[in-house]
Amino acid sequence: MRGKRLAPVLVAAVGFLVAFVDPVAAAQYQSVTEELIRDLNSMMLAAALPITLLVEGILVYTVWKFRNADEAKPTKENRRLEITWTVATAVVLLFVGVAAYGVMGQTAVTATQADAQEAIAEDDTVVVDTVGVQWYWKYEYPEENLTTSSGPAVSGVDVGNQPMVIPEDTKLVIRTHSEDVIHAFHAPEIGLKADAVPGQTNYLITEVTEKGTYQLYCAEFCGQGHSEMLGTIEVVEEEKYEEWVEDPENVSV
Repeated sequence: MRGKRLAPVLVAAVGFLVAFVDPVAAAQYQSVTEELIRDLNSMMLAAALPITLLVEGILVYTVWKFRNADEAKPTKENRRLEITWTVATAVVLLFVGVAAYGVMGQTAVTATQADAQEAIAEDDTVVVDTVGVQWYWKYEYPEENLTTSSGPAVSGVDVGNQPMVIPEDTKLVIRTHSEDVIHAFHAPEIGLKADAVPGQTNYLITEVTEKGTYQLYCAEFCGQGHSEMLGTIEVVEEEKYEEWVEDPENVSV
């Protein structure tokens, strides 16, 4: 009887907690990268909730049932039970592995040099070389022969505070590296993160689908000015982007 009474409680609890997962899954995504990552996160959370409630429910039930027991009784081997939880664990791990690999294998999440070269070869792809320098970001647009930067005044020199400007709904290739120490390019609102390492180039491939201003910062401690190594990514309409490329000093974004 107690087991029958416990089942509706578990079902109601699962439904209540999953209600908090659905709004995340239904939210408006800012980039294709963010969509892949958040969908995977929601899938994992939805799968973990019933497992967590089942385990905790069994634990609470067992503690309550044997709360007045004076001595623990020896247990007996139960091969069916052991096989069941071994197979169930293997199935869960297989599900997690396949789901994670399916997302991590996407070029919008994990990009290689070959992926970047293939994307650059396509028409209308925007390429930005993002260079980490103590303690500011430098944005180089090789196809537009344009360079901007953003960050605090370094050693009394004002490096400017211009954003990285990119067009919406356009394939974007970001090549990150560093001129001095290890930095990390991180724009969490659009799901982008890559180390900027001296002598090494890392790649990000995405497509930002929502116009707006997104925070960029360094996610790797890089010295005294690390906390001020901030910037912004400005996503604008394609026409506005083309105007800005022609005259970045006078066109406001």
